[in-house]
Amino acid sequence: MAESMELMTVDNICNRVYIIRGHQVMLDYDLAEIYGYEVKRLNEQVKRNILRFPEDFMFQLTTEEDGFLKSQIATSSWGGKRKLPYAFTEQGISLRCIQ
Repeated sequence: MAESMELMTVDNICNRVYIIRGHQVMLDYDLAEIYGYEVKRLNEQVKRNILRFPEDFMFQLTTEEDGFLKSQIATSSWGGKRKLPYAFTEQGISLRCIQ
């Protein structure tokens, strides 16, 4: 976990929720940051425990979805990632944002 923790507000979290394929989702790198994990380790743990989750709790973005999302975010945190991010649905993150 990072030594200096930034306070996460509801607005901080809700700003990381996107609508993709008709689902409210949070991307793996945002979820990892919130929980203080490396993205790689978060995805490893999910895959190791895949049977504990509902079938529709996550999906991997397509190249087109990834490109569209990057074009919508002014400051990208992606860097030079080699893999497409995973999107976790509400069932995967148990997050509800009141709008």
